[in-house]
Amino acid sequence: MQILRDLAGNPYIKTFLIKFFIYAPVCVAVFLIVNFFVQRHLEQIDAQNKQEEIYFKKYEGGLKTPLAASLRENGIPKELAAQIIKKLDGVLNMRRLAPRDRYLLTMTETDDFKMLVITKDFSRYYVAQSGEDLVAGIMDISVKTRDSFAQGKIESSLFASMQQAGLKPAFIVEFADLFSWAIDFNAETRNGDSFAVLWREDYTAGGATLNQSILAAYYDGKYTGRHYAIRFEDEFYDENGKFTKKMFLKAPISVRGARITSRFSKSRLHPILRIRRPHYGIDYAAPVGTPVESVGDGVVKFKGRKGGFGNYVEVAHPNNFVTCYGHLKDFGRGVNVGARVRQGQVIGYVGSSGLSTGPHLDFRIRQGEKYLDFLNNKNRSSAQREIMPEKREEFNKIKDEYLERLAQSARQN
Repeated sequence: MQILRDLAGNPYIKTFLIKFFIYAPVCVAVFLIVNFFVQRHLEQIDAQNKQEEIYFKKYEGGLKTPLAASLRENGIPKELAAQIIKKLDGVLNMRRLAPRDRYLLTMTETDDFKMLVITKDFSRYYVAQSGEDLVAGIMDISVKTRDSFAQGKIESSLFASMQQAGLKPAFIVEFADLFSWAIDFNAETRNGDSFAVLWREDYTAGGATLNQSILAAYYDGKYTGRHYAIRFEDEFYDENGKFTKKMFLKAPISVRGARITSRFSKSRLHPILRIRRPHYGIDYAAPVGTPVESVGDGVVKFKGRKGGFGNYVEVAHPNNFVTCYGHLKDFGRGVNVGARVRQGQVIGYVGSSGLSTGPHLDFRIRQGEKYLDFLNNKNRSSAQREIMPEKREEFNKIKDEYLERLAQSARQN
């Protein structure tokens, strides 16, 4: 006790204790505040990363055609494609590329370039956007390959049900794209519908997945019936050998929660004008900013403001078809009068411009001057091509193998 009294009487000790009890709470408070903002910043980064994962788009395939042509076909401007190839040539001799080599192109939902990866032997050669610059490099990795399988039933939506089956958002979008010519996942899915998918993936010793390529899949619906997609020479065909890609997509908005709120009608009560008049389109309600895709290949015929339609785009297609997209918030990159657009290309974003009670897309189609009911006419477009006779036997062998593996995996699960 005497020692404590002596310490307490020491002026240096006394000064230290006074400062400690004054500043210690302040230090603790500062630590807690800094820790709070650090954790909040990390959560924001995680949220941004998850959002990017959902909205990234990818294109992949073999190099049977020149890489520059593949980049252009997937929406990369000519000048940027040349810059990417020049950068890639610094780490990979472009003359060594072979048809069996593969590319994986990643872009944002607004078609901005993110990364190109060339898979050659056991190396990955990449070019990536880093700020305003392009960077290139090589990833030499010990890679193994395995086949995987997943199946499930629809309980609320395709997206949620496939996530529950352990599939990632980008993979789900790829699956939906396979059937987008045959199924409108916004309007035609029903609880109890089933799906199955077989894919091949590359993975490292650490378990990281590098590439995933769907081999075969099916969607079996009460309303849609069963549809197959079978990979053959980097394209997809149904079980009869017909190319799954048709002239028009089933809907101008892919699987993102859009719903049909108004259908084709010759006498509809206008929600704003309160008078009856024809409604020659289909209204898809969706959140503002939802991407709107061209349902077919074509040429932009009109872009701009058009009366009650607000921001509006028209695309001309073969056989005198024209598709119309109204009430847009904004237009897609490169969508200008006279520009060619690809099937599935983003040509605008859902908005509420013009005479509109809320965010939605007014979608219409006409042939000549006659408007058509897209929901009743969209199935008339047959497949654009089918397996060549000389390839039929090879296709049938692959088809039988994949379908048997799908069925066997389904039985085991």
